[in-house]
Amino acid sequence: MRAVIQRVKKASVTVEGKIVSSINTGLLVLLGVSINDQDKDIDYMIDKILNLRIFPDEEYKMNKSITDVSGEMIVVSQFTLYGDARKGRRPSYDIAAKGDVAKPIYEKVVNILKEKYDANKVFTGIFAAMMDVELINDGPVTILLDSERNF
Repeated sequence: MRAVIQRVKKASVTVEGKIVSSINTGLLVLLGVSINDQDKDIDYMIDKILNLRIFPDEEYKMNKSITDVSGEMIVVSQFTLYGDARKGRRPSYDIAAKGDVAKPIYEKVVNILKEKYDANKVFTGIFAAMMDVELINDGPVTILLDSERNF
């Protein structure tokens, strides 16, 4: 499982001209599911998302997590995180899980985040939809995560 975590001042997801999610201070999480993902990958990602210390403390050091600052988050599915562009010019998505496999895993991640954090502060895009994602990156702070620890 891979994620791009962005600390945001605000973010929104629009589908077919309609805003489906909108947040203020918090995280935009772009989440990719691979064909190899298991419960251990879900556990790893949940722990990282909830406990990653990327928000500033009183001394402006990144010492606080999303839970410490009571921020909001939008979790957006993004299979292109598994695009392999090492050969040629067109990325291969062989490792990305197909929708029928990825959707239940994505939904499980979202449901666990809602359960462990706050259901009123965890939002989503629409799985497999063409989405317009807007954000104001705070910092900017952007963190890459990979449950296989490839980076």
